[in-house]
Amino acid sequence: MNGPVRVLLADDQQLIRTALRMVMADIDDMEVVGEAATGAEAVRLTAELAPDVVVMDIRMPGMDGIEATRGITTDPSGSSASARVLVLTTFDDDDHVYGALRAGASGFLVKDMALDDIIGAVRVVAAGEALIAPSVTRRLIGHFAASRPEQARTRRELRGITEREREVLTLVGSGLSNTEIAAELCIGVATVKTYLTRLFTKLDARDRVQLVIIAYEAGLVSVG
Repeated sequence: MNGPVRVLLADDQQLIRTALRMVMADIDDMEVVGEAATGAEAVRLTAELAPDVVVMDIRMPGMDGIEATRGITTDPSGSSASARVLVLTTFDDDDHVYGALRAGASGFLVKDMALDDIIGAVRVVAAGEALIAPSVTRRLIGHFAASRPEQARTRRELRGITEREREVLTLVGSGLSNTEIAAELCIGVATVKTYLTRLFTKLDARDRVQLVIIAYEAGLVSVG
């Protein structure tokens, strides 16, 4: 990526937006290009400002973060669709993370995370990756995927993938990194990346997060 990561902060709490803006102001490779206090404002500013990453709160008045995420990632005009969304959650009591991921978010942040971890997460998503932390993210996605299985839809999606691709999908759903998958299957990391590219195409998955969701929905990985 050329130039700093352009970030839009979407949260109805000004204190959180201000804190994040102050931290990012001291980082050379990051620039806050705008702030939104509502989901509708986040969608509008994303189209106007073309940020690389939208840090999106889930609970906002009017249009919530899930609907706003869907509006950004599926923008028919294409002016917003290139932005990647990183949602905010309180983790313990927020039961909407699954919906946000299904809406096209590339991952999530926990509001009480260390600031260095938040900055790192923004960089990861800006680089085109999904934020998958096996110690937290897998447990969270597994919980919500299990509570909303949508089995019929996923069974249709899994038609056409090979047995090896199914094995890779299962390991992705278990939270393994590319290196760990390569070791488990005794193949090269480059080969793992090739399988992932095929899975993205065949399953119409935006990123690794959605592959994890599909793995859980298909029953390839059990909760816990």
